[in-house]
Amino acid sequence: MIAKTYTILNYGCQMNESDAEHFAGQLKDLGYEETVSYHDADVIVINTCCVRESAEKKILGKIGELKHVKAEHPGQIICVAGCMAQKDGGKLLKKYPQIDLLVGTGQVNNFKAIFADHLAAKGQKIYDGIVCGESEFEGEAVRRSSFSAWIPIMYGCNNFCTYCIVPYVRGRERSRGIAAVKTEIANEANRGFKEFTLLGQNVNSYGKDLGEKNAFARLLKECSEIKGVERIRFMTSHPRDMNEEIVRTVAEHDSICKHFHLPAQSGSNRILKAMNRGYTREKYLELIASIRKYCPEASVTTDIIVGFPGETEEDFEETLALLSEVGYDAAYTFIYSKRSGTPAAVLGEQVPIEIKKARLQRLMEVQNNSSLARNRKLVGKTLTVLAEGPSQNKSDVWSGRTDSNKLVLWPAADHNYTAGELVSVRIDSAQTWLLKGTAEA
Repeated sequence: MIAKTYTILNYGCQMNESDAEHFAGQLKDLGYEETVSYHDADVIVINTCCVRESAEKKILGKIGELKHVKAEHPGQIICVAGCMAQKDGGKLLKKYPQIDLLVGTGQVNNFKAIFADHLAAKGQKIYDGIVCGESEFEGEAVRRSSFSAWIPIMYGCNNFCTYCIVPYVRGRERSRGIAAVKTEIANEANRGFKEFTLLGQNVNSYGKDLGEKNAFARLLKECSEIKGVERIRFMTSHPRDMNEEIVRTVAEHDSICKHFHLPAQSGSNRILKAMNRGYTREKYLELIASIRKYCPEASVTTDIIVGFPGETEEDFEETLALLSEVGYDAAYTFIYSKRSGTPAAVLGEQVPIEIKKARLQRLMEVQNNSSLARNRKLVGKTLTVLAEGPSQNKSDVWSGRTDSNKLVLWPAADHNYTAGELVSVRIDSAQTWLLKGTAEA
């Protein structure tokens, strides 16, 4: 008997990657096998993102393409899941009748039952309840890596930044219990996984809904002490809830990676207030000072939005000054994009696209100089790198990351490395986005 097959087309953030692994696990439970070709798959799950307009356009183009794919594969089931399914619901179904199922962000762990109902012709078309079940992160996941695992620790967001659609499509914050998180990590560590990334829209507020104080610092500490854990990472942090206790916990535990991704978004207090970020430039710089004090070897990365409504040249200059003052290892930079349904979308003083593009270019020039300068300081040092696999361009060159999340390339020579292996690499040269070195015996 020929097995039924599935493929998952995933877009968006790390939480979406984790959700996709859970979709895959439930389809596997139902007897489906994965195939890389969506043209021949019996089931296609498109896990969507709606944070930026460019992502939505790309996804809609793919959904449109699948009309013709489905026509050549009678009986094929197309499921649209994730943030766009949550946000647009019936609108998507009306415009794209080739869609069989719409599964919102709160139904990830119910997917097996939803899909079984569909097969039995007794289900709905749209499942968009935003309230999640108690066990939304439980169940087996089909991991995409053999050594690194995504571990969701909380769901949703309470911050309501004025430019962001996430709270509307992911719901309010809900934390998993510490015991559930630790059990998942321990189980995967027993299977040989070495690196674990704790996921949430705002991990720093973990445990608030449970009435626990400093719960995230406690979770970091307890997870880092689980047998077999080599590295603990976390994302994403919000400066509003980052504190000294978290920074000290990272500094005091060797297995917690020395990398802080702390999105600033802007260096202007006026713009930060308009964004509803909940902190000032001064407060943000206090957090940076705390990181430099307790964890001087740590890398610090950020997100910056250029061209938020009302951003003046003076506001933008303050952002450039923030980049220079902090000295980020890397910055993920974005041109502001309207998201319908968010307060910022209806603000006046929208910045012309030509100005936004020019500012982005200036911002990238400042940051590239900073990234290169930070990387050059590592030349001559020997760093511990978690091997990930051969590089994209050369099979005899391996790539991996330091605990500070620096990408490192080194010649494999005659060594047969394995993914997940810890390798000592002497850094010989630095580029803006990566380091190159030589493995030491």
